[in-house]
Amino acid sequence: MHIYKATDYQEMSRKAANIISAQIIIKPDCVLGLATGSTPLGIYQQLIDWYKKGDLDFSNVKTVNLDEYKGLPAENVQSYHYFMKKNLFDQVNINSETTYLPDGTASDSETECTRFNNLIEEIGGIDLQLLGLGHNGHIGFNEPGESFEKGTHCVALAQSTIEANSRLFDEGEIVPSHAYTMGIKTIMLAKKILLVVSGEEKADILHKALTGPVTPTLPASILQLHPDLTVVADEAALSKFDIE
Repeated sequence: MHIYKATDYQEMSRKAANIISAQIIIKPDCVLGLATGSTPLGIYQQLIDWYKKGDLDFSNVKTVNLDEYKGLPAENVQSYHYFMKKNLFDQVNINSETTYLPDGTASDSETECTRFNNLIEEIGGIDLQLLGLGHNGHIGFNEPGESFEKGTHCVALAQSTIEANSRLFDEGEIVPSHAYTMGIKTIMLAKKILLVVSGEEKADILHKALTGPVTPTLPASILQLHPDLTVVADEAALSKFDIE
């Protein structure tokens, strides 16, 4: 495990983007596992800036996303398909046919989960998986539970997760209660994992995840067992660690 401290969100984003850009340069046809939410926005903006300067080429990169809300079509402005197009895909030279997310409108959840699992295997597995950390320790939408889920599955979101996500929806809009997510096994099969965390409100859960017991009641704790985990976090998020 490698832990890098950043002064603030901007420096955290730049350090994390450096790691992703190095992966693209070393292996131009790499498979990136991507995440949504507010935390990676700065990372994506930095990658876009480097692309516009001619420093990065996304033309052979493939991507798979961690999750998608169940019931939302790709064109819905609250879908993760839309999020990724707006915040990364439409601003770089990536091939839209090699950007993959679960289909939120799939009629059969089990079939869709199998399809997404098989797709990840068919494109060679994930070279680098980007992760954020939920307030309750979830990664992707793997919520605290009695056992670690394996492959892609459909989950009922915890109330705390729904409330956290509600800030991204307009007043009166219904926040989806279910989502498709890569499972813990799929995430752990990634060759490299990059965990990014920002803010004092994440300090306690980050410390527990990386130093406490490995338990499905704190899904991110499983990351302690990954052979190539890099954590990039700001000073506030790392306030409970003794790191210079």
